[in-house]
Amino acid sequence: MINMEKLFYDLSDKLFNSLLNQEKLLIGIKGEKSQFIRFNQSKVRQSGIIEDAKLELCLINNSRTCSGSFTLSGNINSDELKSFEELSRLRREISGLPRDPFIVLPKDTGSSREIFEGDLLPFDKSVGSLSPSMKGCDLAGIWASGHIYIGNANSSGQRHWFETDSFSLDYSLITPSEKMVKATFAGNNWNQLEYEKYMAHSISKLRMMEKQPRKIDPGFYRTYIAPAGVADIINMFSWGGIGEASIQQGNSSLSKMRKGKERLSPCFSLSEDFTTGLVPRFNDNGELAPERLDLILSGALKNTLISSRTAKEYGLKTNFASEGENLRSPVLAAGDLQE
Repeated sequence: MINMEKLFYDLSDKLFNSLLNQEKLLIGIKGEKSQFIRFNQSKVRQSGIIEDAKLELCLINNSRTCSGSFTLSGNINSDELKSFEELSRLRREISGLPRDPFIVLPKDTGSSREIFEGDLLPFDKSVGSLSPSMKGCDLAGIWASGHIYIGNANSSGQRHWFETDSFSLDYSLITPSEKMVKATFAGNNWNQLEYEKYMAHSISKLRMMEKQPRKIDPGFYRTYIAPAGVADIINMFSWGGIGEASIQQGNSSLSKMRKGKERLSPCFSLSEDFTTGLVPRFNDNGELAPERLDLILSGALKNTLISSRTAKEYGLKTNFASEGENLRSPVLAAGDLQE
């Protein structure tokens, strides 16, 4: 089995040693070995295993940046040749690009290595473990399970490596009248009993959907939103919402909260929390975000996501958010209502 961490650092060292005066280089790798199964009408329609890795290069010279990427083969000789070809291409193109006044130069602020090992279903046991609990239902969904790794290195000497194991069954149960129950069963350690209980609970909801519906007149009602729906709402905070650049530019719906004119419900608290081990703390620049950052506390805006680029542009202190200032590991505080 190829040691992708060693391959990544070997290629990185060779590229860094070849840099010319004033050139700086950021290198990233993203890869996986995962199983994907597509279900339709509770039957397996597609199944396969993907093993893939991509190397990303970002060359910086004279306040200009140029980026590129290619798929790794796992063979050190061919990947080294391809790496230098890509670096040569970036050198040819970078001189024709405009200068960036807010460019963020790579630094060595410390390295990290995090590996989160899970207990996953063996690939050859997946169908046999998943299918029986779906019997008698119309289920459509995707099973994804496996190992992912992400690495980052720069020419200033900083290195980061992250690995994790995870699984996810994202599915919809469908009634004959095409009403649906949406759910996701996911985690790092497989528990067959918990899965069977989770699926049985979804099926019980489906039986409720088969009942004769009641007509609801227009008006104001207290509404329950299922976890999958809550996740979709939280994702919308990344759409020019919680990012500092969007607030500075007047594009964020949370701008009034910054001025103290508006608050959300005191029941609502949102944070960025990397202790779950599902995603790395470092961003594409190799900057390490805090393990936990409170964003909204009891309905009040406490912090925003601030990238180093935004910090430089507006004279602020960065909290090492991604360049897009989107949520990477959001956690919504629990309430006290019984489901």
